[in-house]
Amino acid sequence: MKIVLDVDKLLKEGRITQEEYTRLRQFSREATRRTAFNILVAFGVLATSGGILALNPSGLTALVMGLAALALGVALISGRLLSVKFTEEWRLLGVILVIVGAVGTVGGAYYAVPGLAEMVADALAVMGRFYEHHTFFCLLLITILLLIASVLTKTSALAALAVFPLSAAVGNMTGYWHATYWLEIRQPALTICLFSALSLAAYQLSLRVPNDYEGIAIVFSRTALFFVNFGFWVGSLWGDYLWKEPHYAWWFNPDQPLIPAWVFAIGWAVVLVATGLWAARANRRWVVNLLTVFGAIHFYTQLFEQLGASPGAFLASGIAALGIAFFIVRYNRMAKRAVEGSSAS
Repeated sequence: MKIVLDVDKLLKEGRITQEEYTRLRQFSREATRRTAFNILVAFGVLATSGGILALNPSGLTALVMGLAALALGVALISGRLLSVKFTEEWRLLGVILVIVGAVGTVGGAYYAVPGLAEMVADALAVMGRFYEHHTFFCLLLITILLLIASVLTKTSALAALAVFPLSAAVGNMTGYWHATYWLEIRQPALTICLFSALSLAAYQLSLRVPNDYEGIAIVFSRTALFFVNFGFWVGSLWGDYLWKEPHYAWWFNPDQPLIPAWVFAIGWAVVLVATGLWAARANRRWVVNLLTVFGAIHFYTQLFEQLGASPGAFLASGIAALGIAFFIVRYNRMAKRAVEGSSAS
């Protein structure tokens, strides 16, 4: 269990002695040194791997190096390579190696074994020509590999990362162009349905697995919830043409979308309210805060889409911002008091 304490404040309040303060500060310095050392070693490993790959740029090289990094990372985290004392010190390096190894393994296999990738992709191509076979197979394999690695190493960060390639597999992406960032959800309805089901399934799984794996399922569920809201957000602006335009040119399509934007706008509001009420009753503070933020995004998006940059829109947005801020602060205070009251009893 990790506990965050402000030792300077505790010392001033007289709740800890000078000796306890010095001892806790020493622990903090040791942890900082270990973290810095792990990061330095990780950069060294990545630079060495990049140099080897640059000397021999091939899929087979990436595959071998990825498997080696993955195996070493799992060994460091699981404690099979070092004693328990040193395992905790090298855990950060192990996590980095697992992430890099997972991506390298899949990327190497994608280029080294194109025949196998094509064969499996053809077997999975039930969604038509909307997907590039190799790309879809590679992203799906990365997702599975990251999930397996997260379970083997009991690392929640890997479970969160596993959601991103799965999102890309259904056509979602981000982009950048000279001081401009954008989010692209090509299939809003599919994104909402897929990640809603995954988020709910992961949450239900978290209630049934041992404590060591509960955090992994919770993190996966929360990350999937982000993409559900992203799907609603883009859908409320553009609607959804489903697979009517297989070459991603639907934003130039003059025809009406198969699912109008207003359906997503109303559906998003209903889902935000319903899920928020459930989260408040179940004391899921993280979900309440997340839905409040996306509720504000939804409000401002629809407000400025309908009214534009008018004085009335700015007045309404300012009042709404104050109300949302008041609600978040009040709710978190009430939730904190409830937790403290249950702990005291």
